[in-house]
Amino acid sequence: MKRQRFFTVTMGTLALSGLLAAGCVSMGDPSTFAQSAGVIDLSGTSPNWDKALPAAQRFEVLASFNNDAVRDDNTGLVWEKSPQTATATWNGARFTCINKNVGGQKGWRLPSITDLASLIDPSVVPPGPTLQPGHPFHNIQSAGYWSATTSAEDSSDAWFVYFGRGFVDHDNKTHTGHAWCVRGNMTADAY
Repeated sequence: MKRQRFFTVTMGTLALSGLLAAGCVSMGDPSTFAQSAGVIDLSGTSPNWDKALPAAQRFEVLASFNNDAVRDDNTGLVWEKSPQTATATWNGARFTCINKNVGGQKGWRLPSITDLASLIDPSVVPPGPTLQPGHPFHNIQSAGYWSATTSAEDSSDAWFVYFGRGFVDHDNKTHTGHAWCVRGNMTADAY
């Protein structure tokens, strides 16, 4: 029996799809293939990485999530509006997000370090939190938040954002930090 694998690569609103079969690649018209394969079009949720949006235009509290989630129109990601304040190890933080139910929706994850760092506003002075003035989030601590990104130098470390001073660093996965869960495509390798 021949093995077939389906893959989808999403870059902004462009979805490239293909079918790999033993020894051959079938590409054809990606939009036709995507429609026939049931790939979801994410148009309308494309990121605006090339824009510096003010908080009033960047963040939208989502009524469809019972106002418990916020869409970031800069990145296209959906963040939980009020992350829990308890700390956890890196594995505990991953577990927390995987099992998260926000606004009646599952499918949450720890953000990549790129996702998480995109929330830093370097113009905000310590003690923070170093988020854009006028942001709609609650319970954000001036502390470290885990990312899903493992350190390439030491796999026992993972990257985090410290929102008290607005910097990125890495720490041992057995130490504790906060989890701020997100939904959407990962912008960088995480593991």
